[in-house]
Amino acid sequence: MTRLVLFDIDGTILSSNGAAGRAFRQALEEVFGTSGPTEGYSFAGRTDPQIARELLDLAGLEHAEIAAGLDRVWPRYTSLLAEEFRTAAATVHPGVHALLDRIEAAPDDAVLGLLTGNVVEGARLKLGSAGIDFDRFPVGAFGSDHHDRRELPAVAIDRAEALIGHRFEGKSIVIIGDTPYDVACGEHLGVRAVAVATGTFTAEVLAGCDPDVVFDDLSDTEAVWEAIFA
Repeated sequence: MTRLVLFDIDGTILSSNGAAGRAFRQALEEVFGTSGPTEGYSFAGRTDPQIARELLDLAGLEHAEIAAGLDRVWPRYTSLLAEEFRTAAATVHPGVHALLDRIEAAPDDAVLGLLTGNVVEGARLKLGSAGIDFDRFPVGAFGSDHHDRRELPAVAIDRAEALIGHRFEGKSIVIIGDTPYDVACGEHLGVRAVAVATGTFTAEVLAGCDPDVVFDDLSDTEAVWEAIFA
């Protein structure tokens, strides 16, 4: 059975080494005059629109004011992010390159995709900074598609069907991510969840979220491949 393999980006594929957070905060400050209480706030596992709304809500802004300004945030954020990456590149987590190569080498067995809270242009910039071609992933669902991460698997499934004419269901859909949000976002669809502890959550915490399998990192290519097809 062919698998649709959907990768999270931040903490799973790569680290932006603080660049994304700096660009995000500056964009909010330029558009809204505040980035909200970012100290102690975790960006992990959330979509970009969700992060912005939560931070601005915590700063006391009215919902109508937030909604009216959000569209101006994203082009400024991605411009600032591109500037950040000119001086400090994103770094790829262990095993990612080999795993992507392994999946690409078997197109009849698996389809590469992204499932990320990043707005699409942010995803493109982060991958490009890490030396990974965005176009390697023919399927994707992004924070710019919906602010609620739980809605993104269905977006990716619909796009995969439109692309290849096959409807992926249940365990033929594999989500690889580093947060409890990644583990949980496809539960209602019965997907296979592969958790990896290369982000801010430990393997023990991730195991407590009941994924199908947990890895410390993705460096054992064949073990991850077997988990995808278990």
